[in-house]
Amino acid sequence: VIISLTISAILVFFIVPLTILFFIYLSNILLLIYQRNGEVKADPLSDVWDSARKTLASFWDIYARIWHGYELHGVENLPEGPGILVYYHGAIPIDYLYFLSRLFLWKKRLCLSVADHFVFRLPGLKLLLEVTGVMPGTREECLIALKNGHLVSVSPGGLREALFSDESYQLVWGNRKGFAQVALEAKVPIIPMYTQNVREGYRTFLKERRIFRQLYEITRLPVTPPYGGLPVKFRTYIGKPIPYDPNITTEELVEKVCKGNLLFSFQTKTAVQALISKHQTIPGSIWKALLERFDKRRK
Repeated sequence: VIISLTISAILVFFIVPLTILFFIYLSNILLLIYQRNGEVKADPLSDVWDSARKTLASFWDIYARIWHGYELHGVENLPEGPGILVYYHGAIPIDYLYFLSRLFLWKKRLCLSVADHFVFRLPGLKLLLEVTGVMPGTREECLIALKNGHLVSVSPGGLREALFSDESYQLVWGNRKGFAQVALEAKVPIIPMYTQNVREGYRTFLKERRIFRQLYEITRLPVTPPYGGLPVKFRTYIGKPIPYDPNITTEELVEKVCKGNLLFSFQTKTAVQALISKHQTIPGSIWKALLERFDKRRK
């Protein structure tokens, strides 16, 4: 009985994250089939792959609608040209995958994604990462992407924020300011983005526990698997862009992101934290996030 209960608990905690992982690998297999059948040898970012991208985006968008009642707000805040999206990183960035899918379906537009080096260590995902525009995000790569007119997204907190933030939705950025340096060099705006209830959908067992934090800093690997997957309401909000200012320094630009006076009425708060403060119940509540699936007035 104890063994059965333990197995059941493990399945409840991890079955949805494992299902997402399965679908991600299935997406890569479908791209490989598309590549072989069509003998496609074009650049993975070229328009030749658009039909395959549309198929994958449609699948993930249907999944997003059914499981999380996904909504995307503020697309009008995205510039027509290049820009840098800065977003809060959940325990699983499935909300970001939803955003990419809907952006492509609505605007037929790619947003290139800066990912943690851990992602590139996962076997069997090379083609999927290339076709969806996931990159290690060196300064040179980001500048080239922006020069070519792409949107580039980055989560300054990255895997660290995924592991050690919690239902208080505190940003875990440390001293990260590379995105600001790139924005200055490329002369592009920074656009904040946040998904409501992302921590209620998926969580980690860790908070700010010193031993695990030290282990992460040494290995730079996820030191605990995420769990959850409840069908809570997800809404992604794209905030007002912080425009390029030729007279601002890198430090001032970082400070402007942290104390941006251009985002709604939250003149003294960070651009991303302002979105969180406006749209998120703090601390996060799984029960309230589930009830929001039925909140027609919010919608």
